[in-house]
Amino acid sequence: MDRLTALLVKNNRISGGMVMFKKWKKFGISSLALVLVAAVAFTGWSAKASAADASQIVSEMGAGWNLGNQLEAALNGTPNETAWGNPTVTPELIKKVKAAGFKSIRIPVSYLNNIGSAPNYTINAAWLNRIQQVVDYAYNEGLYVIINIHGDGYNSVQGGWLLVNGGNQAAIKEKYKKVWQQIASKFSNYNDRLIFESMNEVFDGNYGNPNSAYYANLNAYNQIFVDTVRQTGGNNNARWLLIPGWNTNIDYTVGNYGFALPTDNYRSSAIPSSQKRIMISAHYYSPWDFAGEENGNITQWGATSTNPAKKSTWGQEDYLESQFKSMYDKFVTQGYPVVIGEFGSIDKTSYDSSNNVYRAAYAKAVTAKAKKYKMVPVYWDNGHNGQHGFALFNRSNNTVTQQNIINAIMQGMQ
Repeated sequence: MDRLTALLVKNNRISGGMVMFKKWKKFGISSLALVLVAAVAFTGWSAKASAADASQIVSEMGAGWNLGNQLEAALNGTPNETAWGNPTVTPELIKKVKAAGFKSIRIPVSYLNNIGSAPNYTINAAWLNRIQQVVDYAYNEGLYVIINIHGDGYNSVQGGWLLVNGGNQAAIKEKYKKVWQQIASKFSNYNDRLIFESMNEVFDGNYGNPNSAYYANLNAYNQIFVDTVRQTGGNNNARWLLIPGWNTNIDYTVGNYGFALPTDNYRSSAIPSSQKRIMISAHYYSPWDFAGEENGNITQWGATSTNPAKKSTWGQEDYLESQFKSMYDKFVTQGYPVVIGEFGSIDKTSYDSSNNVYRAAYAKAVTAKAKKYKMVPVYWDNGHNGQHGFALFNRSNNTVTQQNIINAIMQGMQ
């Protein structure tokens, strides 16, 4: 790591694109009416808007879990849920996640080459149906579900198009609008337990201070997202919508770098004016040398660390506190719930047999701080067990692989 990169990491500037590269690296970038009626009866879909306010929904969402490296996985620009080494998602896996105590599941989704050409930008019907099927696995279990547009916003991904530094912003914005019209329409009758997230870790690929013109494009995407979803009918005019700042970086979202909250002019008049229906997304992988760097240099974290040489010089409990407090002060106090949509640390037990003790301590601390500051913590699980993996479960046989980390998450929520 060069000095500039080290400095950027230390100052929490690298929290998105590099993280995703690391997380992806493991798997290589290498009778309808009857069904609907049955689904309605089983899931309790309702056209009635919920009255849940910010504090209620955060409490109900509890601790969350990411179905990572599945529906956002892609091969040569085409999404494929098994492309990065995970098996096909099953209802049994989701039931195991629920049984472990998680109340929310975030389902990252990429569209990429499954979007047709202009002017309609039609999403491949089979792909959209599969997304709905996986959503239903969780929704039918009574869980909260978050779906997003995930890998489409990366300069580094083949087929990426939602690019803040793209040349034809008018075309990008029109495509984005058409894609969200289709997604929102597909799920318009789901109740408040389904949350839409506008995008994921979108930035221009540079880890320094945000480019103001590019940040303005990101803000415009968020505004298009809110306006488009609200006008698609069903429950979408009251649905909770989740939006990120630059690269889901906390500093670049709370600081004076250009983030703008979208207006919400098309939401249901049935929602009290004092209540919001917009959430703010941020990710947390600090310090990166502990959480994600794929070597054995830093394997311990927190006040209980026994070897100073194995502990990062930054990013400990005090830093975590200040980061989450800044989100609380900026957004939660104004009625905007915050979702820590990704957090976690990779398995380094091959370098240090005590590493899982510190991974659990880290998970508990992040979760407890989220609880303290009335935020929703969502653990990142990429399905990979073993060296450098984030997984808590074995997706092939639906067993728990990191009970100590799950225990720590649940203890943090108490």
